[in-house]
Amino acid sequence: MINRTKIAIIGSGFGGIAMAIRLIHNNIHDFIILEKANDAGGTWRENQYPGAACDVQSHMYSLSFAPKANWSRRYAEAPEIYTYIQHVVTEFDLKKYSQFNTEVLAAKYNEDECEWHLTLNNHETLIAQFVVFASGPLHVPQIPQIKGLEKFKGAIFHSAKWNHQYDLTDKKVASIGTGGSAIQYIPEIADKVNQLYVFQRTAAWVIPRDDRKYLNIEKSLFKKFDWIRRLHRARLYWSNESRVVPIVKPHVMKYAQKLAKAYLKYQVKDPKVADKLVPDYIMGCKRILISNKYYPTFNKKNVELITDKIQEITPHSIITHDGKEHEIDCLIFGTGFVTDPRIYLKNFECIGENSQTLQNAWKDGAESYFGICTKGFPNLFQLLGPNTLLAHNSVIFMIEAQVEYILQALEMTKITNSDALVIKDEAQDTFNRKLEKLFNNTIWQSGCVSWYQQDGGKNFALWPTYTWKYKQEIQKIKQSHYRLLYKK
Repeated sequence: MINRTKIAIIGSGFGGIAMAIRLIHNNIHDFIILEKANDAGGTWRENQYPGAACDVQSHMYSLSFAPKANWSRRYAEAPEIYTYIQHVVTEFDLKKYSQFNTEVLAAKYNEDECEWHLTLNNHETLIAQFVVFASGPLHVPQIPQIKGLEKFKGAIFHSAKWNHQYDLTDKKVASIGTGGSAIQYIPEIADKVNQLYVFQRTAAWVIPRDDRKYLNIEKSLFKKFDWIRRLHRARLYWSNESRVVPIVKPHVMKYAQKLAKAYLKYQVKDPKVADKLVPDYIMGCKRILISNKYYPTFNKKNVELITDKIQEITPHSIITHDGKEHEIDCLIFGTGFVTDPRIYLKNFECIGENSQTLQNAWKDGAESYFGICTKGFPNLFQLLGPNTLLAHNSVIFMIEAQVEYILQALEMTKITNSDALVIKDEAQDTFNRKLEKLFNNTIWQSGCVSWYQQDGGKNFALWPTYTWKYKQEIQKIKQSHYRLLYKK
């Protein structure tokens, strides 16, 4: 069966929802949201582990055109964010535009008709003039390859697929990984379990979270006087933007690093454990984590930090290279997500002009034009594409800027009576050369290896400067940067 739509949006997280709402605002209703799961929510539908919360302030981690005045606290926890998303979906009646349990298996561009043919898991084909990738970069769990893993007889799950039916009470638990998710759930489960082994490959810099509940009077003022809410949001935004300074000037970050190290030494009572928790790279080179609970967890008698490499997993234990055997009932992976699109898109065939696949276009690394358009792939847009994730502010800001740019692209085809547009090779190449220069002398070029980088060290994930500069750059679409295409 073949269906048609003007615009196909893949994914119903913040990106897909933002795109849909702004289409409705512009009186465009011929679109479909394709969601592989049974509900909207993206990251916040998947990540419901204990302690899950956002590390961006609530009022910045929400859509400017769908504000929430009564956030309960400065940093919202996952259930509240998920509830907010559901409220927005209901408010704008987005379910009538959505197809749930519908995964896109392949996408192929038809050059004669200037349209995309999407192969769906229900054996149907959807033809769309425009396609918006809004699936996000953090949705495929990373599971490390460890000898003997398949032999383990106990419970195994990833933080993004938390097994809420499994009772951790009085169990011996191993947590592998010390990233953004792990530092949130580790303190939450420590008091329940009999023994918690925290396996750390690389230490992370952790700084305090300036969290607190919003007072009722604050929430009332935000609701009654929207300008106060907007002023509060603006203050948070510019405060976050100031964090770019130590990123582009690593010598400034060294002072912040001294404070972070003092915070660690103050919170962890055992000097030997504290030393193991001190990273061997300059702060900011990898993701900076925020928590008030993580470090004190290592003062508990039933929590042990293990930095020796894992040699193998047996049916009931983990053996480290020092020969020690750690008996466990449950293994939890806090190992994050597959971030390189060349890997997480390996089973997704996307074919553009001249039968070129996106995999082949990105074989030497993911590149695009402002993370939105990719040469050779007409009418294909991406939200939070290459080099548009952030280490200092809210990605919702980036999503909204990208959505407005895509709306301009749609309008351009309408004004020019064209059927498709594609970024010119020279426009994309020029942009990426400028982008590469922006990374020079930043903290990400200080020598460490992180998930921000692909093989060879190129940073394919992050925007390396102020977000207001990004928005300024894409505020007005440049027709001269595009080839306009017409049906044959």
